[in-house]
Parts: sequence; structure tokens; C-alpha cells
Amino acid sequence: MSDVSWLSRSALLVGDEGITKLQSKHVLVIGLGGVGSFAAEFICRAGVGEMTIVDGDVVDPSNRNRQLPALATNHGVSKAEIMQERLLAINPALKLHVINSFLTPEKCREILDIKYDYVMDCIDSVMPKITLLSTALEKNVPIVSSMGAGGKMDPTRLRITYLPDTYQCVFASYIRKRLRKSPHTDKVKAVFSTEQIRKDSLIMTDGSNFKRSAYGTVSYLPAAFGGACASVVIRDLLGYPIEMAERPLRISHKTLNKKKKK
Repeated sequence: MSDVSWLSRSALLVGDEGITKLQSKHVLVIGLGGVGSFAAEFICRAGVGEMTIVDGDVVDPSNRNRQLPALATNHGVSKAEIMQERLLAINPALKLHVINSFLTPEKCREILDIKYDYVMDCIDSVMPKITLLSTALEKNVPIVSSMGAGGKMDPTRLRITYLPDTYQCVFASYIRKRLRKSPHTDKVKAVFSTEQIRKDSLIMTDGSNFKRSAYGTVSYLPAAFGGACASVVIRDLLGYPIEMAERPLRISHKTLNKKKKK
């Protein structure tokens, strides 16, 4: 049995039984950018005993404003390898599997052939995200998915709900439409923001890694998304309740005009 004294503060909150339960779980984290790198670290620091991390990208100078692995000293280095070293430094007893690869449909099916207790979707490119979500739904794997963190600045606007109930998030709306033929999308828990997107922060990219454009980002918001995603995983694994945001009822202009006249 490995030493778990470093988890003593966590045990005060979730009990020794909770720590034991988390040590027996296997969590998959796909995408180690601004959201996923922090999410993976939070999962590790919570005491989850086995993790698989997936990312085929390397550190770019533009990553340094928001991504945990990105430093001025490691440009061009694999994010997965940097996170491997970091996670094992936090918990040397962690059973860690590292996949240094981009998510193709074939790779996605190969990865999800293994049984996981939870999957964290921290991908910010549409097609790989659709591939992961549809495959996870086919295999009935519990999954939490991060929606759009770009172009936003207010962490108090983050919400958690089921994917069909997301609202005021352009990225989530696009994902919903692409998955409309997939059954059981109401099983996907989603972290999203109700903040209006800053459209003037949009830039076009070279289209590599399935991304044609990107919005500006601020240091803390992707990390906040990562924390929210990690909280869903940990609370679900421990059987703790999660309050789901309700999609507001749409009020027509005709109804508003009637109310004003009254």
C-alpha cells in the first residue's frame, strides 16, 4: 500500500473511504491545453490512482499565457511528456499511461477500447471532440466535456449541466447540432459559460490540428474550466450530488410586450 499521508487534508473532507475509492479509479484525460492540463493535475492531486493522458501537441510560445506545461524553457517539447513528469512528481505511486498522439477516429476507438471509470473531454477542436463524444456515448462511458473557454473573462459565469441543456455558448450549440443524431447526449455532463463571447478577439489560424480559428484567452479562465471539469469527475466518482444548471425558458417578444402593457 502506498503512502497516502499527502492526502490527509483531502481525507478530512471526503473521509478515508473516499480516498480509498479514488485510488481504485481510472480517469482518462484527453487534451492537455489550458483546460486539460489543469484538469489532469487536479485529478492527480485528488488522489485518483490511475490516469491516462492524451495529447500529441508540443509547447508553443502562445501557450504560456494559460497552459500549465508551457514555460519559456520548453518550447517545442511534448505537452504529454511534460505532464507525465509533473503528475508523477506529485504522486510517484500514480499508475500513469501516456499517449503522445492527436485524436484521430481510429486512435479514439483504440483508446476507448480500455475500460475507464470516467472520461474528461478537454479538446477545443470540433471534429476530434465530436469523435470522442460519439464514441464515448456508444460505449456508455461516463464523460464530462468542456465547452468554449475562449473569448470570455468571467469565471463566475461557469455552469454545469447536461449537454442538451447548455445555453448561451456558441461552441456548445455547434457540438449539440453535430451530435443531434447520437443517442443519449443527455448523459454528457458539460461545463460551459453563459458569458457573451468577445467576437473581436477572434483570429484565423493555419487550420492545423483541426482548428481554423481561435478566440483570445486569459490566464485564469481555462484553469477555471479545468477545475469545474475535475470537480464533476471527483464528485461523481464519490457519489456526491452535482447541481445542474437549468436551461432558461425562452420568452417571446410578444409575451414581453404583453407584460409591459399590464
